[in-house]
Amino acid sequence: MKRHRNVKIVATLGPASSTYEVIRALVEAGADVFRLNMSHGAHDEIRARHAIIRQVEEDLDTPIGILADLQGPKLRVGAFANGEEELVAGADFRLDLDEADGDATRVRLPHKEIFDALEPGASLLVNDGKIRLRVKDCGADYADCEVVVGGTISNRKGVNVPDVVLPLAALSEKDRKDLEFVCELGVDWLALSFVQRPADVEEARKLCKGRAAILSKIEKPAAVKAFDEILAVSDGIMVARGDLGVELPVQNVPPIQKRLVRRCRAAAKPVIVATQMLESMIESPMPTRAEVSDVATAIYEGADAIMLSAESAAGQYPIEAVATMDNVAHEVETDGTYREIIESSRKVAHNSVADGIVAAAREIAETTNVKAICCFSQSGTTASLVARERPRVPILALTSIRGTARRLCLTWGTNCVVTGEVDRFKMAVVNAARAAREQGLATEADMIVVTAGVPFNTPGTTNILRVAPCDERLIFSADNE
Repeated sequence: MKRHRNVKIVATLGPASSTYEVIRALVEAGADVFRLNMSHGAHDEIRARHAIIRQVEEDLDTPIGILADLQGPKLRVGAFANGEEELVAGADFRLDLDEADGDATRVRLPHKEIFDALEPGASLLVNDGKIRLRVKDCGADYADCEVVVGGTISNRKGVNVPDVVLPLAALSEKDRKDLEFVCELGVDWLALSFVQRPADVEEARKLCKGRAAILSKIEKPAAVKAFDEILAVSDGIMVARGDLGVELPVQNVPPIQKRLVRRCRAAAKPVIVATQMLESMIESPMPTRAEVSDVATAIYEGADAIMLSAESAAGQYPIEAVATMDNVAHEVETDGTYREIIESSRKVAHNSVADGIVAAAREIAETTNVKAICCFSQSGTTASLVARERPRVPILALTSIRGTARRLCLTWGTNCVVTGEVDRFKMAVVNAARAAREQGLATEADMIVVTAGVPFNTPGTTNILRVAPCDERLIFSADNE
């Protein structure tokens, strides 16, 4: 399904979007990848949604990516005898391991790992940062705190610890079970929550055993500090601005977003900008002007994908939310300023033959009348390198591996087509010409650029480029001369 935009749209499924009719309508409105949120929904519900996506994929004859988002460890306080208490700024408040119900002076925090990592002066944020505590004294089973910002604290509210790297694995026992379930089910991407260090990603990769690509969610200050190392061992990144905006001053998030998007592009790895992009559309058919500007900003920055969460999972207007993103993307990408920004932020990367091939493909396409860049890619690497160049012409990614086509649904500008295996470059060119015509990217009178790796079916061997006609008779006659 050819899109008239380059940025991809990720839509989260949930109670508002679990039927065949709605999921198909979301694809037709512009959704390229569906997110299955493992924090909500039993395995039977997730399995049913997965089956519907694959049925829609078959009926529309277009690859659709599926992203399973693991919950990660959830740090929460215990229960209160009265259900809730009011904390006043300046008061003392203790967190401990005592199982007794809490009161206005203390509450249980059933996470010994937090106490092991805390130091005096550290901050603790409760209920999405609405309550802020500062540690005055702490030990192996307690933390005596001063209430810096007060408010109502109630049963099992979440706790964030922004100042320290916690000795917690990114994968809880629930996450391990969910990981195995979705990998067996057949998802394309696995989003990893609570990433603090590269080892968190490497642990998930061992458990995945190549069954899904790993996407690291950047939602903690420790992950921002170790970003380059985390990016190196990840297949993609999600800038999860929700928790990031809780654990860091909110004014820090926009520049972090810009830096991370640019680093991902330089590494030729897809990056999603997520959280509260069209939040008001949970209850309103129209977004706010500020939300539209936020979506547009992510697109101007060159993000590979933008994501809807509750808007499409539980909102009243899931299809309208996707259509709004699609409309904003089309408007931004036809603006001359968009091209200026995208091209001025392009990093020259000529470290390998593949880098040179894709850079040459873009330059040829932009200085001649070539209609598309067609790349054969078994692993998806060639297509990702072409996408890093952000060419002005469409990218047509051809692969014989359906899983590769589905994963590339997250990559900027790629139109994915599943084709038969080829063992000769001439047939690759013929297949590319046919696909370009069938996708409406070119006519018989047009030219395309074809890139591939020889020998075929060997990942990471992008080493050949050809400018070819879309008329197959001319392809064969040129080879016979």
